[in-house]
Amino acid sequence: MPKLPEAVLRKRLQNEIAMVRRKTDHTVIVKDPTFSTFPVELEVLMKNAPGPVRRGDRVTNKYTHKVKVTITREYPYQKPIVEWRSEIFHPNIMEPFEGGYVCTKLLDKWTAQDNLHKFLVGLEGLLSNPNPGDPYGTCSCKEAALYFREHPFKPAPVPKPIEPRVRIIGEV
Repeated sequence: MPKLPEAVLRKRLQNEIAMVRRKTDHTVIVKDPTFSTFPVELEVLMKNAPGPVRRGDRVTNKYTHKVKVTITREYPYQKPIVEWRSEIFHPNIMEPFEGGYVCTKLLDKWTAQDNLHKFLVGLEGLLSNPNPGDPYGTCSCKEAALYFREHPFKPAPVPKPIEPRVRIIGEV
């Protein structure tokens, strides 16, 4: 498998992470910001990304999700390795205790021209559009597929942040 020169790969990763931070609300935490050793682990806190969770016998929205993304030395020729880290009720994303695997065509069609921003935007799309026709084989994914066949997921709008009120104290 081809590899980019290490200096080029480091610069590309810095640029891609900067793009994610600039174009999304997501937080990206890099364990080794100098990228001195590979694989590189990124902790991504996806914000304002509606996805289904089950609370008791009810399915509701959750807007913040944790994902671990591992970048190998062969990136971008090798796709990133993704592990879901937060609760989810989804036919195409395993619960963390079941492995946290993410079933996405984005990774199947990954090319060296793709980038982390494009991937995370695609993951947001998967979150809000579960595909019950192609679930993982785990119990929770099969259960989610059965549920979403009868109850299509309609993500609620992302709640707007509450604007702080300015309170002036003193003489007017």
